[in-house]
Amino acid sequence: MKFTLLVSEGPYTHQASDTAYQFAAAAVRQGHEVMRVFFYHDGVYNATKLTEPPQDDRHIVNRWSALNEQHGVDLVVCVAAALRRGIKDEVLAPGFRISGLGQLVDGGIKSDRTVTFGD
Repeated sequence: MKFTLLVSEGPYTHQASDTAYQFAAAAVRQGHEVMRVFFYHDGVYNATKLTEPPQDDRHIVNRWSALNEQHGVDLVVCVAAALRRGIKDEVLAPGFRISGLGQLVDGGIKSDRTVTFGD
């Protein structure tokens, strides 16, 4: 099965980001394809390399980057939401890219399921 995920919450303010990552990792382990993860609203904070959690905490941004590097998952950050929050190309963590809502629509068309994480 092919999935597109929509993440609309920040990495340390809501469980949605952790849950989305765990879902994506489990899907890949089970042989499914996670075609794209689209970060929208406060979810764009998942993409910033400026995040520095304490050493004993999970590093959610690095987890997403590793998913991209190891499995080719397309990590797309909504351009409008990112710019509203001061996130530009120069602060993106490895594996993330900025694009428009068309990427979410494209993912929805090409995937078997689109799963939303966040309020």
